[in-house]
Amino acid sequence: MKNPSFRFLWIGQSLANLGDVFYIVGIISVLYTLTESPFALALVPFINMFGRFISGMISPWLLNRFPLKTLLVYSQVCKTALLVVLSILLIFETTSGLFIILMFVGFIAFLDGWAAPASHAMLPRLVPKEQLVKANSFFSIVSETVNLGGWALGGVAVALTSGQFVIFGTVGLYIIATLMMFGICDPTPFRKKEAQGKRSSELTEGWQIIWRNPLFRSLHVVIVFEAIANVVWIASILYIFVSEVLGQTEAWWGYINTAFFLGMIIGGVICSRFVSGIENNLKRLLILFSFGISVVTLLFGVTSIPWIAILLVIGNGIVQQLKGIVSETMLQKSATTEELPKIYAVQSALISLLFGISSLSFGAIAELWDVRITFIIAAILLGLGALFAVIRRRDFSITSV
Repeated sequence: MKNPSFRFLWIGQSLANLGDVFYIVGIISVLYTLTESPFALALVPFINMFGRFISGMISPWLLNRFPLKTLLVYSQVCKTALLVVLSILLIFETTSGLFIILMFVGFIAFLDGWAAPASHAMLPRLVPKEQLVKANSFFSIVSETVNLGGWALGGVAVALTSGQFVIFGTVGLYIIATLMMFGICDPTPFRKKEAQGKRSSELTEGWQIIWRNPLFRSLHVVIVFEAIANVVWIASILYIFVSEVLGQTEAWWGYINTAFFLGMIIGGVICSRFVSGIENNLKRLLILFSFGISVVTLLFGVTSIPWIAILLVIGNGIVQQLKGIVSETMLQKSATTEELPKIYAVQSALISLLFGISSLSFGAIAELWDVRITFIIAAILLGLGALFAVIRRRDFSITSV
């Protein structure tokens, strides 16, 4: 935890994440000013998801040929350059084309698609294995604090200035984040791996690693259930729930989003306080928290009392954070330094794909029937994931590397 490279990683990643939030807030403001179209705004998360999915699919090729630090640095450098160009185009109003703005969104998401797996895989290289729970907890607390404050600060900045100015200001955050990435010293030697046989087999390497290992395979089955079910917490479905079920104004939509991030921060603090207890009970806690997420989701879906909904959202944030840290630690303790970035690349691609498909499916259910049904279905899926974890509990034994 006292490793200078670890500090460079979390500071650099935090500034990059804060920049990502500011840039998205700025983009949404610009697009709304230009088009006043809800559909145009909905394209931003879709393009973002699509860019990350494509990047996640080709990440194994990059991870075999470049060190993690190189991928982190070049991703941030290229994101900074793209944002500079976009800022100039917007400030001087040389373009107002929706297509061009969305093209930049797609390219930046594409660069994030390989930076995120590299960042996650770098963390266990910089801290001892016995400190992984503490390091993951700290990383999560910082990340969720950035999310909690970033959207509020970004909104205030847009209100006081403009979307174009916020995007331009994000360049400064990106530059500092890039300098932080340069300071990381990866202690793990890099061995370039050339493709043997068909190049397509190289792109499926991460999938093969997951399939061959019972722990990785079973863990990702649970992740698939959660990736599909957790779509019910996206802004559009929550907005409908607040309006139609809770009977409240848009302000409560903001309260619920804030409550979720607050719960995530509390969950991270709990993990950092009870490190040894969590370390010694990873399998049991994985199953317990998986059932906990299902129960909280179901209770939220059937309540119509606003203050109870807020408490349940905080509870959901806590349990989601605890479950995420437990599964992350299990993966980091069992995977080799070569396997880990490829596994994270598969996760990124898989979750992005499922998010896109599920958001459309749950959105249609919320529109055609009752929004509460989406939460009931989500709770059932999460319960099935937890039940699978119970049935395959022998697979969740740590195989330290």
